[in-house]
Order: sequence, then C-alpha cells, then structure tokens
Amino acid sequence: MNTELLLACWAMMTLMVLVPGPDWAYVIAAGTQERTLLPSIAGILVGYLLAVTAVAIGVGAAVAAMPWVLTGLTLAAAGYLAYLGVRVLMHPPVVAADASGATGGAGPSGASAHPWLRVLQGAGVSGLNPKGLLVLVVLLPQFTDAASAWPIQVQLAVLGLIFVGSCALVYSAVGVGAKAVLRARPTALRVVSRVSGAAMVVLAVVLVAEQVAHLVAA
Repeated sequence: MNTELLLACWAMMTLMVLVPGPDWAYVIAAGTQERTLLPSIAGILVGYLLAVTAVAIGVGAAVAAMPWVLTGLTLAAAGYLAYLGVRVLMHPPVVAADASGATGGAGPSGASAHPWLRVLQGAGVSGLNPKGLLVLVVLLPQFTDAASAWPIQVQLAVLGLIFVGSCALVYSAVGVGAKAVLRARPTALRVVSRVSGAAMVVLAVVLVAEQVAHLVAA
C-alpha cells in the first residue's frame, strides 16, 4: 500500500480518536477506579477489532445499509452507557491503600472488578458504539487503493488495525493520566469520576435523541 496513504489514514484516525466520546468516559472511569488499566483498554480494543473484522469481510457495509440494525445498535449502546454511568455516579471510587502501601482505586466494596468483566465491559462500550462502526464503514474505504496489488479486504483490515493502534496509544495515555494525576488528589478523583459517569449518561441520552430525530425526519 502507498505509504503516504497509510500516514494520512493514521493522522485522520488519530484525530478522530482524540475526540472525547464513550470510550474516553469509560477509560477515565477505569483509570480512577481500577488498579490496572490493561483489561479495560484491552476490552475497548477487542470491540474495535471485531468491528474492523466485520468491515473487512463486508458485514459492516451490510449493517450500514439496514437502518433498523443501526437503530438497534444505537439503543443498545445508549442503554449500556447509561447503566455504566449510573453505576459510577452511585458508587464513585475511593482511594484505598493496597498491601504494599500504594494507593489504588476501588469500588464501594474496596475491590476492583474482575479483569474479565472489565474486558467484556470495554468490548461492549466500543463494540456497541454505532458511531465507531459508521466511522470504519464510511472513512476506511476512502483510503483504499483500487490499483493496489493488495485486495480491498486486506487493505481495509490493515487500515482498521491502524485505527485500533491509534486507540491503544490515545486511551493508554488518557487512562495513565487519570490514574497518575487524579489518584493523588482524592477530591479531584471523586469529582472527575462523577463527571465521567455523568458524561456516559449524557452520551446515552444524545444517542437516543439522535435516533428519535432520525425517526421523526423519516
């Protein structure tokens, strides 16, 4: 593939990932609540890898052509985000000392969620994000080259992996920043945790409002 095309795709995808959204809210909440970010970020990446796979094999285009499927995905995403946001609002993290004397975020019971549960939660946040799927369906094909020796499906897979790589870099930085800065300030930790929880609820409302607007306009 053309190197310049790959760099252009990487720059575009990185800019898109830098725009705050459900992923940001979830990663910030994980950074303030959990002792390690790896399961949460891994879950986000698994969700997007599944979306990239769907796009590469043509499922993404088929889904985009069926408005009722996208509506269902949007409502599912809204419900899931609202659930996560309300849970954070009701049970904000606290700073507790672990066995080594270091501080770590914990839920109301003083223990972090099971790592596999956090992977599934992260995959749900990104995998149920209809905007993420639309981005992959609409933008990735614009960076493919019909004259390339690589099949279009392979090109889409490579470009999708670039997007996932950008997600890994940006969300790792966001989560580490939340962990390092906010855990040293318990008051700020509680405030930002509530803000991230509220952000997920607001995003859920926005997703539903967008669907209602589309249905009214149809």
